[in-house]
Amino acid sequence: MKRNHFSAVALLAIASIFFSFSSLAQNKPVASPRDSVSGTVAGSQVKIAYGSPAVKGRKIWGELVPYGKEWRTGANESTTFATSKALKIGSKTLPAGKYSLFSVPGENEWKFILNSQTGMWGIKMDGTANDDPSKDVLTLTAKPVKSKEFNERMKFKITANGFALLWENLEVPVALK
Repeated sequence: MKRNHFSAVALLAIASIFFSFSSLAQNKPVASPRDSVSGTVAGSQVKIAYGSPAVKGRKIWGELVPYGKEWRTGANESTTFATSKALKIGSKTLPAGKYSLFSVPGENEWKFILNSQTGMWGIKMDGTANDDPSKDVLTLTAKPVKSKEFNERMKFKITANGFALLWENLEVPVALK
């Protein structure tokens, strides 16, 4: 009888420790939480969903996010851009649908890439962007500007004229029609 009592107490202690650790792990803040922004542009419902990394005292542009190298445009899962209607971007038309959004940051010009493949992790095992160029639907360029305020977390905003990426001291506006 004593042995069964000891086994039950030991099992209860192990279970308590396990549940304590698992509840602590669940309360840990996510380093780059998922976020999204929605709005209307040119009569179309637009939604951008992304992982929102923080600056955390790091130099972002040209270091953490190198210039001239394709980037997943956020953290973790690939960023998605969805539109309910076709949009004009410069002289190009983006059909209604959901796309992965990649970018190639530059000091004076950015390239944004909309890719038909969605639902994948933002980078490959070697750390490169998980973009399959054969599925690129549209590529556009934008000029970065200094943002009006410092943005600790990367975010997007949607306006009546398009969208903008904001992070650290940079804003990259993209006009849509």
